[in-house]
Amino acid sequence: MEKYSFIARVPDQPGSLHRAAEIITRYAGNINRIQFDRRIDPYTVFFEVTASEEANRMITGELNAIGYLQSSLKPLSFLRFCVYIPHRPGALSDFLNYTTACRANIAFIDFDDKGRHPDRLTISLNLEDSTGADRLLDQLKSRYRIEILEYDNSGLHLDDTVFYLRFAQNIREIIGESEDRFLMRLLGDINHIAQELMNLGQDPKKAFESVLVTGRTLKATTGSRFYADVQIIPAGKGITVYCFQPPCGGNVFILETPGETVMIDTGYGIYYPEISGMIRRYAPEALKNLSRIIVTHADADHCGAGLHYKVPAIMHPGTREIIRVANRAYGSRSEESILEEVYTTMINLFSGFAPSGDIVVVPTDPLAMRGIFPVISTFSLGDTEFEILEGMGGHTFGMIFVYSPVLGLLFSSDTVINFDHLTPERANYNSLAVFLVTSVNVDSDLAKKERRALLDLADTTLLDEPESGRPCLICGGHGPVSVISGKKLVPWGSIEHYQGSDIC
Repeated sequence: MEKYSFIARVPDQPGSLHRAAEIITRYAGNINRIQFDRRIDPYTVFFEVTASEEANRMITGELNAIGYLQSSLKPLSFLRFCVYIPHRPGALSDFLNYTTACRANIAFIDFDDKGRHPDRLTISLNLEDSTGADRLLDQLKSRYRIEILEYDNSGLHLDDTVFYLRFAQNIREIIGESEDRFLMRLLGDINHIAQELMNLGQDPKKAFESVLVTGRTLKATTGSRFYADVQIIPAGKGITVYCFQPPCGGNVFILETPGETVMIDTGYGIYYPEISGMIRRYAPEALKNLSRIIVTHADADHCGAGLHYKVPAIMHPGTREIIRVANRAYGSRSEESILEEVYTTMINLFSGFAPSGDIVVVPTDPLAMRGIFPVISTFSLGDTEFEILEGMGGHTFGMIFVYSPVLGLLFSSDTVINFDHLTPERANYNSLAVFLVTSVNVDSDLAKKERRALLDLADTTLLDEPESGRPCLICGGHGPVSVISGKKLVPWGSIEHYQGSDIC
C-alpha cells in the first residue's frame, strides 16, 4: 500500500464529491486527506489516498473517465465583454446556448433591463483554450453587437472560480516554465499548508499570498536590484571579518587572512552571482584563497549556495541529514509537522537551493564544554583557533556556533539576532516564514535556553581579554554584527550600503 496524491476538478452540483469518494471506496482506497473550500476555489478538491498501485490506477482511470481527474494546468483563456441582446423572452437563453456549446465557464454576468443600459449584458468567461474563445467570438459577432473589454490567453487574468489554475500561473512566473505534473504536486503541498493554517484559525488565502510574496521578493532582489549592508571589522591577529547582509535570508561572513579565507554560511543559491561579485569587490583575494565553508545549519538561506564554491562544506551530521530529507524539522519534536516539511520544499525551490556536494561532517563527541554547549571540533585560521559549538536543536537540529574567546567573536547563527536593527524590508520578509510555519524555531523552549546561554557566553568573553578594548562581537545569522550594551544589542562599527547596480 502506497500513498498517492491527486487533484480532482468536480462539477459544482449536489453529489459530485460523493461520486468521487464512492470511486475511491470501490477500489479499497483509504482517504488520508481531503481538502475542498468553496471560498478558495468552487471546483478543486485535493486528495491523498492510501491504496495499492493497481487500485490507484483504477481510481484515477475512472475519475479521468468521468472528467474529474485534473491532469494538467494549462492556462485558461479569460474573456470579458459586453453583448447587446434583444429585449424579448428567451433572448438570454439563446445567448447562453453559445457559451455552453463552447464549454465556457461563466465567472460573472450582469444584466438589468431597468438599468442605464437595458439591452446590455456584461459577462466574464473562462475557456479551456484560445481556439474556443476565438470560435465563440466568431459565432457571437455574426449575431450580436459586442464590445470586448478584456481578452487574455496567458492565464494572468483568471478569476477565483479557477483559483488554483491562476495560482499555478503565478508560480510559473516565479520559477519559469515547469511540467504540469511537478506543479500539481507543488499545489497539493501548498494546499496542505493552507489547510493546516486554516485549522489553526488563519485565513487560507493569506497562506497562498505569503507563498507568492516569498517567491516574488526573492526574484525581485536579484541582479541590478540586489543590495546588501556591509560591515568590515578588523578582528585582530591579522583576521578581518566581513559581514554581508543580503536583501533576504541569512548573513554571509568572510574571515580573511593574507593567505587563507573561511566563509561562514553562503546565503541563498539564487544570490550566488551577486554575493560572489560583492565579495570580490570588498575582498578581491578572498574567494581565491577560500579553503572551506562552515555551515551553521541547513536552512536554505544559510547553505543554499554551497555547490557554487568548490571547497568543502563543514557541517554537523544533523545538518547533512536535513538537507538529504528536505525537512527542516528533521530530528526535532516538530518532525511530523507538514508546515515545516512543505515550507522546506517551497523555499528550496524559490531560492535556487544548491547545497555543497563536498560535505565534511564534524564529529559529535565533546572535546570540552563552553557553558552548556559541547565543543565538538576546532579549526585554525592564521594563528587563531576557533571552536565549533554544538547547539541544542532549538532553531534546527544540527545547528553549530563558531566561537573565538581570544578574538571575542561569536557566530550565533539564527539563535541570537539583532531584530531591532533589521530593516523593515528584511523584517517583513522574515515574517512570511514565521506565518507559514507558525515559528521558525522547531523547539522554541530550547531556542530560548540557547539564546540566554550564548548571550551569557558573549558577556563573559570580556573577562578573557579585557585589554582588547571592545566587547565580544555577536555575529548573528541576520542583522548587523552587534555587541551587548546594557540589555540590548547594538550594531558595532560602520555599516556601508551596497547596491547591485553599482557593479556590472
